[in-house]
Amino acid sequence: MIAFDRVTVRYGAAVALAGISETVQSGEWLGVIGPNGAGKTTLLRSAAHLVRYEGAIEIAGQRASGLRRRALARLVAYVPQLPELPPEMSVADYVLLGRTPHIGYLRMETPADRDICAGLLDRMGLSPMAARPLGTLSGGELQRVVLARALAQQAPVLLLDEPTSALDLGRRVAALELVDQLRREQMLTVLSVVHDLTLAGQFADRLLLLDGGMAVADGPPEAVLRDDVLRAHFGPRVEVLSTSDGDRAVVSRRSSSGGTLRARAQDGNER
Repeated sequence: MIAFDRVTVRYGAAVALAGISETVQSGEWLGVIGPNGAGKTTLLRSAAHLVRYEGAIEIAGQRASGLRRRALARLVAYVPQLPELPPEMSVADYVLLGRTPHIGYLRMETPADRDICAGLLDRMGLSPMAARPLGTLSGGELQRVVLARALAQQAPVLLLDEPTSALDLGRRVAALELVDQLRREQMLTVLSVVHDLTLAGQFADRLLLLDGGMAVADGPPEAVLRDDVLRAHFGPRVEVLSTSDGDRAVVSRRSSSGGTLRARAQDGNER
């Protein structure tokens, strides 16, 4: 469904992506992970045709560079880390913007468009706040609204850049479960950047680990979420634990100096 062929992105003298070649099949969920500055967001922005790149990107067999903006929006929905949100616009009207690629020029949305958006608001637990202005919502509520707008596009490729960072743990899982359910119902292809490696491993079919703009590991979660792989790129304090259900939980350990400092402070208080 989406293929990157030696994609390179430069910001001046800095190379953000260095010759990335990757194919994501229709219906597959690829989790993009890596330390800060690894090129994760740049990879998604290149797929959304928001940055200039060298190489080629194909979406559904079509060169992305040759698609008009409206045609691209029918194929790709993008959820950025920091979306622009007009504070006075209502939740319902903002989500309805996701239908824009399907509405002809000088035409209005149809009852079917509104039904699609209302259904998503209901599934995201947003129906009670449909009439509220965006400026009155919390960060977590806004993140769900932005995700609902992207899903309203009904594009076959969904690009998610930290889509749950402002949500509490329970809502993170619920939001990703909804994405996964819609992916299976509609055969969506999902590329997501998720800093929570545990969640990335639970939801993605495959993980792509970037570091320094290069692909350094690629494979199923069990092949990438390993101590030896992660420590080489996230540092020596990262540890992968296995749960009773067979999931992999990625945790970071405090250095021994933390315990030493507490012990010294306690010793000093006792004196």
